[in-house]
Order: sequence, then C-alpha cells, then structure tokens
Amino acid sequence: MNRCTIFHKKYGDLMFLKFGSKPVLVASSPEMAEEFLKTHDASFASRPALSAGKYTSYNYSDMTWAPYGAFWRQARKIYLSEIFNPKRLESFKSIRVEETRTLISSLHTLSGKPVFLKDHLPQFTLCTMSRMVMSGKYYSDESKSNTSIVSLEKLQWMLDESFLLNGVINLGDWVPLLSWFDSQGYIKRMKALGKSFVEFHNSVLEDHKAKAKENSVPKDMVDIILELADDPNLEVKLTKDHLMGLMHDLLTGGTDTSAAAVEWAFQELLRNPKVIEKANQELDRVIGKERWIEEEDFCRLPYIDALIKETFRLHPLCALLPPHYSIEDCKVAGYDIPKGTTVFVNAWSLGRNPKYWDRAEEFIPERFLENDIDIKGQNFTLLPFGSGRRRCPGYSLGIKVVRTTIANLLHRFNWKLAGGMKAEDIGMEEIYGLTTHPKKPTSMIMEPRLSLHLY
Repeated sequence: MNRCTIFHKKYGDLMFLKFGSKPVLVASSPEMAEEFLKTHDASFASRPALSAGKYTSYNYSDMTWAPYGAFWRQARKIYLSEIFNPKRLESFKSIRVEETRTLISSLHTLSGKPVFLKDHLPQFTLCTMSRMVMSGKYYSDESKSNTSIVSLEKLQWMLDESFLLNGVINLGDWVPLLSWFDSQGYIKRMKALGKSFVEFHNSVLEDHKAKAKENSVPKDMVDIILELADDPNLEVKLTKDHLMGLMHDLLTGGTDTSAAAVEWAFQELLRNPKVIEKANQELDRVIGKERWIEEEDFCRLPYIDALIKETFRLHPLCALLPPHYSIEDCKVAGYDIPKGTTVFVNAWSLGRNPKYWDRAEEFIPERFLENDIDIKGQNFTLLPFGSGRRRCPGYSLGIKVVRTTIANLLHRFNWKLAGGMKAEDIGMEEIYGLTTHPKKPTSMIMEPRLSLHLY
C-alpha cells in the first residue's frame, strides 16, 4: 500500500497539504478525480513549473510540462490529428510486428533458462518506439564498432534517468530558498541529463532536415513534425526547443510505460496460474497454434483484454498522475481552491477503492467480462492514461503495444517460476518514479508451446 493511500484512509477523499509554502491537494476517490479532471478540467489543465520541466524538457517546451496555453493546445492537436490518428498508426504497424517477433525470437533462445523480463522489455519498447519516432538509426549496441550518436545502453540510461527525475520531489521546487543548495543532487543530475538530450535530439533533427531535402515524403514521426513546423498557418511558430521537446515526448512516452505494464502483468500472472490457463484456452480457441497474433485479433480476445485492464487497475502506469495546476480561483466540492494550487490524482487508490471494486486487492480479470469498463478516461475508477485535456494523447498506440506483447508472450510460451520459488513469494512492492516498477523482479522460466517455425 502506498503512503498516499494510507493518508487517504485516514484523512479522506481530498487531502490538503503544504509543500513548503505552496498548497497541494491529493484527490483519492473517483468523485474527486472527476471534479478536477472533468467538471473543473479547464481550471486545472496546467502544470506546475517544476525543475524537471525546466531542465529535462527544454524549459517546458514539450507537451508533458508545458503550461496550458496556445503552444500546448497546438501540440496536442498535432499529436492527435497528425501523429496518433488511425491511418498513421497503421502505417507503422510493420515496425511493431517486426520488433515483437524479434523479442519472441530472442527469448526463445533462452528457453529453459531463468530470465528476468526487465532485462528484455525496455530494449524491446525502446527499439519499437525509436523506429516509429526517428527510424531507429541513431544508436547501436555498445559492443559493436559504429558511428552512431549514442550507444543503445546510453540511450536507455538517459530514458530511465528521465523517468526517475521527472517523478521525484525536489525540495527546491517547493521551498525556493533551498533551490540554491540542491541538497538532494537532483538539479545537477537534471542539468547533465538535459545536456545529453540536447546533443542527441539536435543531431537527430539536423540529420532529418538534411534527409528531407532528398526525400519529401515523411517516413517517421520526426519527419512529420518537421514538415508541420514549416506551416505558416501555425498559431505558435515551433522553435528548435519545441521540436526537440515534442520528439522527446514521443520517444519517452511509450517506452518505460509499456515495459512496466507488461512486467506487472507477468508478476500477477505467475501469482495466478489459473488466469494463464484461461488466457491460453482463449488464445488456442481463437488464434490456434499455427500463426502469430495480430492487432486485428483483439476484438475476439475479451479475456486477454480483461487481464490487461486488471493489470492497469492494480498497477497504474503512474501511481500519482502527473500534477495538475490551477490557473484561476475556483470552488470544488464546496471548497475554495486558490489559483496556483497543485493537484495530484492518486490513480493507485482509484483502482483499489473497495466501494467500487469487489475484492479490490485480488487479481480477477473476470470482473471486466461482467462489466465493460472504459479505460480511456471516461470512468474515473480506472485512469491508466489520465483524463480530460491532459489525458495521454498516445494511449491508442500504447495499448496496441501492451496488448500484442502480453498476448504473444502468453501464446508462445509456457511460464513457470525459477528456482523453486512459490507464487506467494513473488514480491509486489513498488519503486516509484514517473512510472511504477516492481521493486523485486521475478525470475521466470519459459518453454515454447508452439511449433518451432513460429519463433
């Protein structure tokens, strides 16, 4: 149980705190989440000006940390209409298929040996996203001689460091007098990380600009953004910082979150082997044992969809949704909320609220077969992608990656715990950052369950 949930049980659905001199609210019930993310969404659509946004997101020039205003609205429109529309996502389908097959093939070589999924999933999601975002040619394996901008290992570290630093509580953000001292060392790390990202993103942009002169047809998401940047009708002209910020969001948005969701799913599945049996029964009945699972199959796989929703319920991608910030005085649920108040929505508590979830602490996918609950932000008991204006614009891509990865891993392999470990010994403690990961990963053994030619 996380600390905010303990406080929720003691102090109620809406908790008022003072971080230094600054007011902070924590909303921990579906009713309070709806107040801030729907009823008063316009008043709380901004972000607080935290150090992470300043030093790791080009001075708030990305969509994650940008304050609510003309640039943010324009960036959201670009993402929704140009990057994540169904036609564009379909054009990148072959990349997702190829990278999923590469993951399965590499895991197949480890059949019968203990493995940790955390050692394989981040590289898989990074390769998948980087190929869609920037064609995936700017890094390579450290063990190979190359002229790439950065090694795969260095880029993975940069992304991991970004997710960690964007989720920490930096004392200087809340007590300005302490900002000069950087007693936690976070600012120093943010500045170093920001410098690394500037070098990387700038090189990617310059290379894409050069290639665009040779080929006017956009090939990846960076190409699309660069093409739009030349539109004279844009309300806000996109600066280089904006371009790097938007690229940064695209690259980071689907890497750590997707890997964490798949890892949590298998932590739960190995604690509940009967769920694996039911999932395999559905897969064998609908897909059979002679082909790969395709994205189009999911409309016929309700149990797979249910176990994924159940994973999101118990293990939201962000235990606390990224902070919202009031841009005006307003009244919420009878309380006067001043301008400049930071609001955290406790997604972890929403998914475990016994008022809405029977046997809330148990992993029971069947609950979603009986009740088709929306996960796109309309049902405030389950908000894996947030809600309202600040809902994750790339949720449709994220769910595609998570679904096909989990389903193919289940379809291709039989799973068991390594080293005589028992299901009840699997650790479910969490490590918090911008995303939440298992504190103690589980060692697993895979055995192929299909014909050899399918690997």
